[in-house]
Amino acid sequence: MGRKGSYAKGIAKREEILTSALEVIAREGYGHASLRELSDAVGLTQAGVLHYFDSKEDLFVEVLRRSDQLAWARVGPPQGAETAERFLANLAGNTKEPGLTQLYVQLSAIAAAGEGPARTYLASRNRDFHRWVAESLRLEREADPSFASGLEPLLATRVIMAVSDGLQNQWLMDPSFDLAAIVGHVIELLVRGGAVVDEARDVPEDHSRALVVPAVARLTAPRPRPNTIPA
Repeated sequence: MGRKGSYAKGIAKREEILTSALEVIAREGYGHASLRELSDAVGLTQAGVLHYFDSKEDLFVEVLRRSDQLAWARVGPPQGAETAERFLANLAGNTKEPGLTQLYVQLSAIAAAGEGPARTYLASRNRDFHRWVAESLRLEREADPSFASGLEPLLATRVIMAVSDGLQNQWLMDPSFDLAAIVGHVIELLVRGGAVVDEARDVPEDHSRALVVPAVARLTAPRPRPNTIPA
């Protein structure tokens, strides 16, 4: 009983730290969320906080994981036409808590620099997003087989993530534009482009240049054969 009670208290304290850290970062921003401030918020020393995590990086990764869990609870599983709307609504909501966007951008930079908790988690996060996009496309095509039939899920995932991540960086420096609206526009281009490219597959190469294909649709087109000039 003693061990179980101690374990339960440890789990509860860890949850308290994560909840408090999430609130502090959302309110104060990543740059102002020092380990000292986080430890003060839960009545522990800095060493006491790190007793529950492998490192400071691990702590911030777990905070991002908690933030993501709350976000996916809002977005929910893919459900047809409403899927993109819920995703974009959540992205718009993130702009009301720039500290969490700062946290994601910072951990992405750390992950790109080398191995560690941030890289491990974000790689898993990317795979989860790919599965979510793939399932979204599958459900849409189940209802309408022609829906963006030329669009590959992995490509869609990479484009959406690249645009979203890049815009979040820009938005942190200049929050004057509508981040979610631009991402939504890119998703619309991807969907339309996927349909146009699918129609163009059997068009002779010389005539394919005459098609009015959105710029994003070019990304979805099959790669040209060697020694040919891209349309």
